[in-house]
Amino acid sequence: MIELDGVEKSFALRGGRQFAALRGVSLAVAAGEHVAVLGKSGSGKSTLINLIAALDRCTAGRVRVAGVDVTRMGESALALWRGRNVGVVFQFFQLMPTLTIAENMLLAMELVGHVPSGIQRARAMELLERVGLADQSHKLPSMLSGGQQQRAAIARALANDPPIVVADEPTGNLDSETSAGIGALFDELAGQGKTLLIVTHDANIARGAGRIVELKDGVVVADTAQAARAA
Repeated sequence: MIELDGVEKSFALRGGRQFAALRGVSLAVAAGEHVAVLGKSGSGKSTLINLIAALDRCTAGRVRVAGVDVTRMGESALALWRGRNVGVVFQFFQLMPTLTIAENMLLAMELVGHVPSGIQRARAMELLERVGLADQSHKLPSMLSGGQQQRAAIARALANDPPIVVADEPTGNLDSETSAGIGALFDELAGQGKTLLIVTHDANIARGAGRIVELKDGVVVADTAQAARAA
C-alpha cells in the first residue's frame, strides 16, 4: 500500500546550505498495517508523513502509495488522488474555522466528488456519530474542546472512505484521557482494515500499533513488529 524506495528530502537553508531531513529511506507498508513512527524532534517523522500524503515532494527516490507513483503526478491530479486515497490528521486539527463541524465534513466530500451528493450529509452525520460528535455538528471548531476538534478532524479524514490514514502527532496537544480515546479510535480503524501510519511521541498510541518504525537523523534505525494491544 505504501512503498518508499531510496527517498531523500532536503531543504534549503540560509547561506546556500542544505538540510537533509530524510536520507535514503526505503520502507514498505502493507495494506491493513498499523504502523507507529517514532523519533526525536528533527528526525524526519513529519517529512515522511508529508511525502506519503503527497503534501510535499521528495528530492530523490520514489514514493508509491495506493498503487500510484506520486512523484510523477501533477498538483491537480495529486489533490484529487489524495482526497480519495489518503486521510490526513494534523496535530493542530486544520479545521476551517468559519464552517461548522458538519460543513467541514461536507466540504471535504464536495471537493473530491467521490461520495454522491445525495448521501453526503447522511455520511457526515454517521461519521460524527461514530466519533461521538453528532450533537456538536452545528458548532464551529472554536466552540469545541481540543479533543473534540481532533475527533472531528479524524472524522473529516474519513469522509471519503480512504484506504490509508496518516496522522502527525494527533495527540500532541491533548490530555492523557482524551489521548487514550483517540488511541482507541485508531485501534478501531485498524480493526476495520484501514492502513494507518501514525507519527507520535505518545506511548499509548504506539502500543496500539502492530509495528514500530524509528527514525533518527533522517534514517530508519529500527523497524520492529509488536503485538498490538487487544481491542
